[in-house]
Amino acid sequence: MRSPAAFRSQFPALTESVHLASCSQGALSTDLVAQTEELLWSMRTHGAPWDRWVGKVEEARAAFAETIGARPGEVAVLSNASECAYQVASTQDWSRRSRIVCTDMEFPSVAHVWLGQRPRGAQVHHVAERDGGVPPEDLVAAVDERTALVSCPLVSYRNGARLPVAEVTARAREVGAKVFVDAYQAAGVIPIDVRALDCDYLVAGALKYLLGLPGIAFLYVRDGVRDDVAPQLTGWFGRVDPFSFDPRSLDHPADARRFEVGTPSIPSAYGAVAGMRVLAGADPAAVERHVAGLVDETASRLTEAGERLWLPADAGARGPVVALVDPDPDRLAGWLARRGIVTSPRGHVLRLSFHYYNDGSDVAAFCSALAEYRAG
Repeated sequence: MRSPAAFRSQFPALTESVHLASCSQGALSTDLVAQTEELLWSMRTHGAPWDRWVGKVEEARAAFAETIGARPGEVAVLSNASECAYQVASTQDWSRRSRIVCTDMEFPSVAHVWLGQRPRGAQVHHVAERDGGVPPEDLVAAVDERTALVSCPLVSYRNGARLPVAEVTARAREVGAKVFVDAYQAAGVIPIDVRALDCDYLVAGALKYLLGLPGIAFLYVRDGVRDDVAPQLTGWFGRVDPFSFDPRSLDHPADARRFEVGTPSIPSAYGAVAGMRVLAGADPAAVERHVAGLVDETASRLTEAGERLWLPADAGARGPVVALVDPDPDRLAGWLARRGIVTSPRGHVLRLSFHYYNDGSDVAAFCSALAEYRAG
C-alpha cells in the first residue's frame, strides 16, 4: 500500500498549490487525466462506442460497491445526492408512517428532498445541532414508532462532524424505520462498511474525497429493502433490459438498478473509475489515521494562534474538516486562492479539508498565510 508521500506524487499540481478543498472537489490526479484522455480517444477512434461506455459505468458501479462492502447489484448509478434521495423518498407511502427524522447538519441537497415530500403526507422533524454536532441521545430520542425514515449524514458538510449513525440504525431497527446515510463527505477518507452500518440506503458521489468528477453518484440499496411503490422517476437505464427499447413496457429490475433513470454521465464514470483506482492503492485505515492527524495538528495550531474554530466538542467525533470561523469566509478564500491555497467557504466558516495527499507542509503554508492575512 502507498505511503502518503507516494500517494501525493500522483497529484502533480500539489507541487505548486495547496489543496484544502476536498470537501468540495478532490485534487486532480494523473489517473484522472489519463481516464479523460481514454474517453476522448474512444470518441475519436470509435465514434459512439456505447459498449465501452456502458462497461465503464459498470466498472464504476463495481468499484464503489467494493469501497463500501456491498455487492454491485446493491448499487444504483445516478447523477447526484438529490436524485438519490428523491428516488428513495418516492418509494415510500407516507400514509402508513409519516415521520422523517433528519438534522440541522444535513446538506440541503438532501434535506430539501425530504421537505418536498410534505405534500405527499410526510412530516419532517429536525434535530438541532449542539456543540458542533448532534448528540446521539437527541437523535435517538426523535426516532419513534411514527418514524418511516431517518436521514443521517456520516459526516456533516458544515464542519466535518461525525454523526451517530450506529446509534441511529440500532434505534431504527427497534421501531421498524428505514435509515438513509449521506456519505458524500466521508467516502474516500473514512472506511465504510454498509454491513456494519446496517443502513438501508447510502449515497456518495465521486467528485469529493473519491477523487473523480461531478455528475455521478452512487445509491446503495440494501438487499431485501421493500418499496411501498415503484420509483417515480425512471428512464431507460431503470429497465430490466435497457436495450430492448420497448416504449410500452415499464419493468423494474429487482436489484438497485430499479432506481436508475436516463443515460448516466459517461465522462463522470471515467472519472469515478480513476479516483477509486487511486484510492485502491492506499489502506483505508491508514488514510483515516493520516487525515485525523492533520486535522488535530491544524486545529491545535489555529487554536494556539487565537483563532475561533467550529468543531465538535468531542475530538473523536471530528471528521476530515477544520471549520475556521471568519467574518467574511468568501473574501478570505479568494485572498488565499490568489496565493495558491484552495479552500472552501460555507456560511460563517472557511472549511479546510484534508486527504491522504495532504501533509504537514500544507498545514504550515495555510497557517503562515492566515497570519499574514490577519496582520493586514
